[in-house]
Amino acid sequence: MSTSSPSPTRNVLIGYLTRELIGRILTTAAILLALMEILALLEQLTPILERHQGARGIAYFMMLHAPMLVGGTLPLAVLIGSLVLLVQMTTGSEIAILRAAGLTTPGLIRLMLPAILTLGVVGALVDDQITPRSELALASWWNRTDPHPETGHGFWFRAGTTLADIGYVAHGGTTVTHVDLYQRGPNGRLLRTIHLDTLRYADGTWTDNGGRSLEPTGATVRTATLSPAPALAHDWPAGIRPADMIRLSMDTPPLSATTIIAILHGRMPASQPPAVLRTALLARVLIPLSFAVMLLLALPVVYIPPRSGTRSWLPVWCLGAGLLFVVFQGMLRALGNAGTLPAPAATLPGIVIFTLAVCALVLRIEER
Repeated sequence: MSTSSPSPTRNVLIGYLTRELIGRILTTAAILLALMEILALLEQLTPILERHQGARGIAYFMMLHAPMLVGGTLPLAVLIGSLVLLVQMTTGSEIAILRAAGLTTPGLIRLMLPAILTLGVVGALVDDQITPRSELALASWWNRTDPHPETGHGFWFRAGTTLADIGYVAHGGTTVTHVDLYQRGPNGRLLRTIHLDTLRYADGTWTDNGGRSLEPTGATVRTATLSPAPALAHDWPAGIRPADMIRLSMDTPPLSATTIIAILHGRMPASQPPAVLRTALLARVLIPLSFAVMLLLALPVVYIPPRSGTRSWLPVWCLGAGLLFVVFQGMLRALGNAGTLPAPAATLPGIVIFTLAVCALVLRIEER
């Protein structure tokens, strides 16, 4: 009884296509990353120099900001890298040779998918594990070096049934100023308001310099003065660290999957609504499929007649379709963040619609 094994020719093709495809994608990603780093640096160069950080601060900013930019450049790099490789193979008659050897268009996609899906998994891991840490370190450094933290913006967060309004944070999150805590009951009714002037973190403990509390009792409001004490005595949420304060102060902090799940289960404070967190979590899981769609959108260029060469407009149309996919996914995700669409409806339709559109186009071309 014989057992089937992968064809040596197939292994050679997979190795060749993987090597060429990954090489072009990484080259494209490096170029896009450099351009985006320059644009980001031009925006922040003046504040960095005003804080007397010099060349070291510039290098530190670029290093910590790079993972975030990688997540933004990889999808477009997959599209452009795939287009470049397939156009070169088509105009160089390599696609024609493979067709003469019996390789179909779906077979070509199956040979290239392992590299794309692997790259998608790597991209998802970067977004989930590296980007949240690097962005948090960057935000902490940015806050720590700010000579005028009092000009920073205020923000809100929730911890259980308590809402907190923060004036600003300073010294890398170890100082919190102008704190208003709104304690609510299980039905959402306001029970008490606490105002604390300043909280400071040292030796694992938050301490305050006193404040006041307001407690509605029927038709009157009872006012009390709070003396300096450990912040937990004044109902400051337990378990919050300076890093959490920095994360909460960020407008759109990138979060790991474990952090998102902990927030959704009420185990960590949050400054974003649950709809944003659910959409971000599902979108991260679907990153490999999004990369596969980018590969499919580049597929029609294999039907360029070799004699047309680079004069064909088909690569431009494929690039436009990829950009349309990015915009469409962004619009759906915005609706998901607003709570207008549930997370599956804000992430899956774009992948399904564009995949079916490419398949229909390929079938139509094959029938000619």
